[in-house]
Amino acid sequence: MLTDKKLRLFQLISPSLPTGSFTYSQGLEWAVEQGWVHDRNSLGQWLASLLFTCYRELEIPLLRRLYTSCEGLDIEQFTSWCDFTLASRETRELREEEKTRGRAMVKLIKELEPEIPEQWLKPTASCQLAGFALLAQRWQIELEEVALGYVWSWLENMVMAAIKIVPLGQTTGQLALIDLGEEAARAVEEGLAMTDEQLGGSCPYLALSSSLHETQYTRLFRS
Repeated sequence: MLTDKKLRLFQLISPSLPTGSFTYSQGLEWAVEQGWVHDRNSLGQWLASLLFTCYRELEIPLLRRLYTSCEGLDIEQFTSWCDFTLASRETRELREEEKTRGRAMVKLIKELEPEIPEQWLKPTASCQLAGFALLAQRWQIELEEVALGYVWSWLENMVMAAIKIVPLGQTTGQLALIDLGEEAARAVEEGLAMTDEQLGGSCPYLALSSSLHETQYTRLFRS
């Protein structure tokens, strides 16, 4: 029987969560136009590269620190990691995505958990990852499950974007997700073990594709 925590996790990672994730491709649209991503294999290579740079070395370690800051009721650490997250976004588009989705998370949190103090919502408005961590900890979802769910949500969103813009068939998109399943689990396990000194992802191709997407002639996505 599914627990309430599992259902809340499904709610958090659902594409219907009103944070606008479906409007972003995080540079993938430009990568497709350049021919870097053009089929299932090249999409898998692109996503695996991001998975083991941006997500293993930055997103997942940051999610852990934001989550544990909520557990310890440490608002100063929480705010500091929110600032760190935003500062890690290397392009205007990625920073705007972080802040826009952060504000959407705050609006959602006010409706779902109105008793959360305002002091926690102010830093969350600049960092959508913080809102994810805040709700996950509030609902007492295990950190490992939160992290895997967060990565899966990102992978699914990227694959859905690729289905539209490569284009790929729906079944091909599902096969791409299967290809990356074990890799996602390994990236989460390794990312959760990262120390502060190891934290800091670097993915030049993401920064390049995102910055050039800002002036791309035709676009379906906001980033």
